[in-house]
Amino acid sequence: MNPTSHPADSGFSFSRAFFEDLVDTALAHAKKIGATDAGAEASEGCGLSVSVRKGELENVERNRDKSLGVTVYLGHQRGNASTSDFSRAAIEQTVQAAFDIARFTASDPVAGLPDEADIAQHHPELDLFHPWAVTAEQAATLALECEAAALATSRRITNSEGAGVSAQQSHFFSAHTRGFRGGYASSRHSLSVAPIAGKGANMQRDAWYSSMRDARELASAQAVGRYAAERALSRLNSRKIATTQCPVLFESPLAAGLLGAYVHATSGGALYRKSSFLLDSLGQRVFPKHIHISEDPHVTKGKGSSPFDDEGVRTQSRQVVEAGVVGGYFLGTYSARKLGMRTTGNAGGSHNLVMSSRQTRPGDNLDAMLQKLGTGLFVTELMGQGVNYVTGDYSRGASGFWVENGRIAYPVEEITIAGNLKSMFQGIAAVGADSYNYGAKTVGSILIKRMKIAGS
Repeated sequence: MNPTSHPADSGFSFSRAFFEDLVDTALAHAKKIGATDAGAEASEGCGLSVSVRKGELENVERNRDKSLGVTVYLGHQRGNASTSDFSRAAIEQTVQAAFDIARFTASDPVAGLPDEADIAQHHPELDLFHPWAVTAEQAATLALECEAAALATSRRITNSEGAGVSAQQSHFFSAHTRGFRGGYASSRHSLSVAPIAGKGANMQRDAWYSSMRDARELASAQAVGRYAAERALSRLNSRKIATTQCPVLFESPLAAGLLGAYVHATSGGALYRKSSFLLDSLGQRVFPKHIHISEDPHVTKGKGSSPFDDEGVRTQSRQVVEAGVVGGYFLGTYSARKLGMRTTGNAGGSHNLVMSSRQTRPGDNLDAMLQKLGTGLFVTELMGQGVNYVTGDYSRGASGFWVENGRIAYPVEEITIAGNLKSMFQGIAAVGADSYNYGAKTVGSILIKRMKIAGS
């Protein structure tokens, strides 16, 4: 795809060339009124979301938004303003507003655009844009098929919280006075359903979804519906268990949350504010020797792929954790300067992280991981936000299954699992081959040697 034009079915109102002109106009005006440095980004997003429930159409939403954001520097004083009006007068007013904010902002010695040496000069084509010309009627039909498949799985599927289809796409162009120019279009489409099993006091809900940049790669409506229903059915007749300590196996979608907790704790903002339990962990072993975490921003069609970060800094593949040892943090320009380090190209977050274990074998599917768990808890849902990133203390409401001798014995609910992330990371005994991609993170199920379970 030529980045300076979009196919007719893209649904965009503005061309790349128009955005380039907008951004250049803003930067020129910033220089004219006395800014020492400036950056600007023009963007547009549009999409369709359709939801159905119990065989009937519930909502059809179309979204379209556009924005021009401008950042102005007066030395080390920074101001930011934005507008959705693309007229020349509005652009100039927005630049002036950013300029005025900068004038009254305290000087911050590390504030500023990235160093020229870090700017992305080459922008690999990553195939991130796959517009889906789906009509509201087609999206509704797909959502209804998904819900119908869930309801048809068993008579014990008695209700539904509904199904939905979403088709979203956006594009942007960004530039700043340190020489960066770039932008691209991207898309993200999804299909989801949330069925309810059982009746009366014995009711359970669960949900499943499929999300891809290219709609042709979404799981079938039937597969998503059936799997969501099977998950809800498996939770019927849940019990409470007595308070205990035991090994815990996190299902792969939840394991991605543990990886997310690691990213948060080793991100620049948490580190320079000293609000992380992994302060000064560079070069330290925080996982067992068999654990690796890699980052690859240039995966074709990857959900976390980007040729450059939010500041125009080049992105590159790296080993974030090697043999359990922290090899690098997640830094943007500002946090890197605060820490006396160099940006890692992570302004805006991480890119396609994969957590793996040297011990994982191709046959280590969920059944094999349950065998490794032996007797303990298999967690499939977490509730609440009980993570303290300053201390690492971890306490979450949970439900899942009690496992005995490597086999699921019965579903459990209304329990709390607790530990400390530092010891949880150190206590990772195995990572499954049942890897699951959750946004920008891919990981299999994770087995932790020991956690506290608060039950009845």
